[in-house]
Amino acid sequence: MNVVFACLDSDTLGGVQQVTHTLAQGLARRGHEAHVIGLHRAEAPFRYVERPRYRSHLISRAPVGPESALARRRSRRRVRDLLGGMSPGYAVLTSPAVVSRLTELVPGHLRAIGQYHGSYEHASGCWHLGSIRKHYPALDQAVFLSEDDAWHFSEQALLPHAWALPNPLASWPDRVSELSAPRVLAVGRLEGVKRFDRLISAFARSGAPRPWELHLIGDGAELDRLRAHAAREGVADRVVFRGRVPARDLPAEYRAASLVALSSEHEGLPVVLLEAAAHGVPAVAFDVSGGVRSARPVLVPPGDVDALAERLGWLVGSERDRRRLGAAARERAEAFRLDRVLDRWEALFAHLER
Repeated sequence: MNVVFACLDSDTLGGVQQVTHTLAQGLARRGHEAHVIGLHRAEAPFRYVERPRYRSHLISRAPVGPESALARRRSRRRVRDLLGGMSPGYAVLTSPAVVSRLTELVPGHLRAIGQYHGSYEHASGCWHLGSIRKHYPALDQAVFLSEDDAWHFSEQALLPHAWALPNPLASWPDRVSELSAPRVLAVGRLEGVKRFDRLISAFARSGAPRPWELHLIGDGAELDRLRAHAAREGVADRVVFRGRVPARDLPAEYRAASLVALSSEHEGLPVVLLEAAAHGVPAVAFDVSGGVRSARPVLVPPGDVDALAERLGWLVGSERDRRRLGAAARERAEAFRLDRVLDRWEALFAHLER
């Protein structure tokens, strides 16, 4: 069958893009025809798959932002022509913004599936919930990241066709962390929503002794502010800003860590939690979504820096507990292996065909 994934921009460093490329590659390996469409050019493209078996398409070379009426009409025409020339199958629209822009452009021979990569908690606090209520009922299927989120959206957005499909792991590691290196790891864009300032404060208050360090992998506009914050907290020499790390090198980063931390204001189902678990690394996270809870890290109340610091300090000080929680995390991560998630996608396709 043919499966088309459409993103606002398909090559930005981010969870939606990572999951999109992982699913497209996995479906292509199973013999399906797969496409990834980016409606806009990524300002700083990131390569997720070294040898893609799917086809990529770029609609506009302009980055995401305001468009003239003429540019919007040209983009709509290109999308309509591209989708119209494809074989029958499914068009997976990966966000409310994409759903609102493309629903009426999806031809009849493609069934429209609307994804939402956020949580119900986040959607209910912004424009997403209103957009989902308005546009997703007209789709053939609505897909969310956890059973908890699917239930909330079915009840609050009146979506009887809500379905739960988790994010997948791109690969399954044969080697795991030894959990003995004095390193806490965090991965994500250096942007406000990730609240790495809170994580830096929690690390400073955790009582983690030298030579323990906090390594932040990712880049973004908050770099200078976060460096200054680390200095104010007295840990400037123990917070290491690593910048971008190629996807192929991330397994080594997890193996070099003994603990992963997630301090975001909101998340859907963060791939970093799944990747950490697959490498046998325990994680501590703010309890911000059903997706985070489904990954089952050590949870602390949202935004509670002191609670995050206490849990970090506990695990820094107890290798025995790190090993216990890491082994349990790896066992649970089996459910997010790519083949198992692809089985669930194919079950969804079969359901839609009935």
